[in-house]
Parts: sequence; C-alpha cells; structure tokens
Amino acid sequence: MSESARPPGAAPADRPVWVDGRLLRGAAATLSLFDRGARDGEGLFETVRVEGGRAQSWERHLERLVLSAAELGFPVPPAPAELARALEETLAAAGLADAAARLTVTRGIPGGRPTRAGCWIDVEPLAARLWRGTRSGEAAAIVSSAPFEPGPLGRHKTTSRLAYHLARDEARAAGADEALLVSPAGEVLEGSCSNVFTVRDGRIRTPPLARGILPGVMRARVLARCAALGVPVREAAIDRAELERADEVFLTSALQGVVPLATLAGRRLPARDLGRRLLEACRAERVAGGGTASPVPGDPNGR
Repeated sequence: MSESARPPGAAPADRPVWVDGRLLRGAAATLSLFDRGARDGEGLFETVRVEGGRAQSWERHLERLVLSAAELGFPVPPAPAELARALEETLAAAGLADAAARLTVTRGIPGGRPTRAGCWIDVEPLAARLWRGTRSGEAAAIVSSAPFEPGPLGRHKTTSRLAYHLARDEARAAGADEALLVSPAGEVLEGSCSNVFTVRDGRIRTPPLARGILPGVMRARVLARCAALGVPVREAAIDRAELERADEVFLTSALQGVVPLATLAGRRLPARDLGRRLLEACRAERVAGGGTASPVPGDPNGR
C-alpha cells in the first residue's frame, strides 16, 4: 500500500511521523535517549489545528515557538519552509485533511558543534482530539484540587507537562473536559491546556499574562475579536469568588477553539451567550480564511 493510500487515522503502531528530516512509521519513529528532549524534558511544542489542509494560525504558532527557543537557548529550529513541507508530507502520509498536528523541537544531543535541534511532527485525526463537550456543546470543567504555580517557564509551551497532565487526568476521572488551575492563594490562572475567561454583567475578564501563564494563540484571537465587536474585556486577576459569581465561563485553545462551559464544578452556569457569540465570530473568521490560516505547500488553495 502506498503512503498516501493508507486509511485516515492509522493506528499509533503505524502512524507516520516526520523525525529530523525523515518520514518514518510506527516503531521506526524513534528519538535518541541522549536527546535532551527525551532525557531531561528539554523541549518545546505547538499543537496546530488543521482543517481542509489549512494549518490554522500557523505563523503565530511558529512565532511563539521560535521566540521561546531563542529565549531558552535552544539550537535554531528548522526553517519555517522546511517545517511547512514536513507538515504537508506527514498529513499526506496519514491521509488526513482535518488533523491535530504537533510540532516538537528539543535541545538536541549535546556535544555537537554546533548542537542541532531535534524536531518531529506527528498528526492525529482532529475529531479524536476534540473534547466531548466541544463536540456536544455541553462542555464541563472542574477546579483542580492541586495548588498550582506556573513558575518561570509557564509562559513557554515546554514538553515538561506533568502538573498539567495530572490536572487533566483529574478532570477525566470526574467526567469533565478540563480542569482549571488555581494558585495556593486562590487565584484562577488557566486550564490544563486552555486559557480561561469569565463573564459578569456583560464584561469579560481573563487572567493577565504577567501572571506567567501561557500566551495562548486562541486567547489572542479572542481578545482581538472582542475589540472588533466592541465587547468590553479586561485582563485582571480572577479569584475563586469571582469564578463562582460568573454568569459565563468559556475556555480557549488553538485545538478546541472557543468553548463556552455548560457546567463548572458541578454548577450549571446561567448563560453562554457571549461565549457562543465569540465562538461563531472566530468560526466565521476561520471559514473566511482569517486568523492567519495557511495552506501547507502543495495545497490546491495555496497562493
């Protein structure tokens, strides 16, 4: 069977992965144990939503990756054009037009002069990565029981995700889609893989980036949409009391989009109107080709 003829959503054992310039499958897609990404968790990644062969907000994802790599002293990642070609090859090999694509770079294997960054791209069917609540419109979240502080690396999307994954597992055990992370002082910061917004009396609030949280790509798009629509929004601290008084709570992520919550910590939220309005605004922008969606090289719509 040819690479392009393989069925969409191939099993992990057969999934194509682009690794350091080569397209590999299954067990052949390996990383050296001496790579700092495998050995010490010294890696950065971006998760990109691909629809109809178009990588959503591709340039913004690459910008965040490159800036973090430079600030943290990583070797220079592969050039954007090479990464775009690699994504095209991986999508074609997987037979996917709608996908969740993960781009990972590491600090590579020490000792070389210069040290080369490790890099791989893997893709999964988009539908398999969407939350149940994203698909149904009845999203639920809990507040994680573990106190959380983002620390100095919280604003970088590093591969060291244990605290976030433990919160995610807590949400799944509770039958929820997402877990909100709260500081020891009771300050609501972010989700395990999302940014959080509250709405009260028609006014939106979201935690400030100065708090060390991840500068989400979809978060930035929502703030821009709010400005365009004349919706009042403020970047300010949110405590537990504010969260509990909120008329609406919605989450944002590059993969899930805008997700108005139906329930939070078992409480049915009284409204979802503004979250739904922003969801539709971002969806319309995406359909119209806004949001810096980029066809991968070779896509028939590419110009």
